[in-house]
Amino acid sequence: MRMSLPARIAAYGAMYLVGIVVLVPVVWLVVMSVSSTRDLTTLPLAWIPSELDVSRYTRLLSLSDNGDGQVFLAALRNTCLVALGTTVISFLLAVPAAWVFSRYPRRLSWLLYLVVATYMLPPLMFVVPLYRILSSLDLLNSPWALMIADCTIVLPFTTWLLKSGIDNIPVDLEEAARIDGAPLWQILLRVTLPLARPVIGTTLLFSALIVWDEFLYSMLFTSDSRAQTLTVVIANLASGRVSDYGLLATAGVIAAAPPVLVGLLLQRSIVSGLTSGSVKG
Repeated sequence: MRMSLPARIAAYGAMYLVGIVVLVPVVWLVVMSVSSTRDLTTLPLAWIPSELDVSRYTRLLSLSDNGDGQVFLAALRNTCLVALGTTVISFLLAVPAAWVFSRYPRRLSWLLYLVVATYMLPPLMFVVPLYRILSSLDLLNSPWALMIADCTIVLPFTTWLLKSGIDNIPVDLEEAARIDGAPLWQILLRVTLPLARPVIGTTLLFSALIVWDEFLYSMLFTSDSRAQTLTVVIANLASGRVSDYGLLATAGVIAAAPPVLVGLLLQRSIVSGLTSGSVKG
C-alpha cells in the first residue's frame, strides 16, 4: 500500500520519536556508568564525561572477598538459575495444558479464562499463601522458593501464548499421525512442537524476561546472597543514605546486557512467534 508524502513523513517521524524515547535513557545509563563521581554531581550536569571511569565495572565483576562484586556475581548466578529453572518448569507444564485448551476449546474455554485471569491478578495477593507453603516446606531463602513462586506468574502467560501458537497448526496433521499409530506423546514431540517452534522461542524468551525482572517475591522470600537476585541486590545498592548513582547505573547495564543480547540474536524469532497466531493457515 502506497502512502502519501505527509503520511510517510508522519510515520517516519513517529518511528524516530519512539526510537529516541527508548534509546536516550539507555544511552544515559551507559554514560553514567563510565562517568566520574565529580561529573555526576557537578551543576550544571556534565552530559559528556571528562574522562572514562570503568572502575565500577571492575568493582562489580571482581571476586575479591567481602566486596560488592562477590554479592553481585552471586546474585547474577541466582538470577540465571531461577530464570532457567522457572522457564523450563513452566514450559513443561504448559505444553500439555496448551494443547488440551487448543484442541478442546468448547469444553475448557472457561478454565482457560480462569488461568489467564490469575495472570491479571497482582502478585501481592499470593504472597501470604506462598509464604506459608514455602515455609512449611523449608524452602525459604533458596532458588527453589523463587522458582515455585515465579511459576505462578509465568505459567498462565506461557500456557496462553503456546495455546495461541498451537491453534494455528492444522488438526489434520495430528490426525494423520494418529492414524499411522503414533501415540499422543510422539505426536506432540514430532508434529506439534516442531511446527510451533517460532512461538516456542518467543514463549521461552518472554518467560525468562519476566523472571529476570521480578522483584516482589525475590525481596520477600530471600534474606541473603544464597538466593537473592539482581533486582534485590541493585535495590540494596540504592538503600543507603548516599547512593552512588554511577554504581547503580553500572549494575543496571550489566543486568540488562544478557536480555538485550538474547533479544537482538533472536529478534526474527520473536517477531515470527508474536505474529504466528494472527493469521490462520
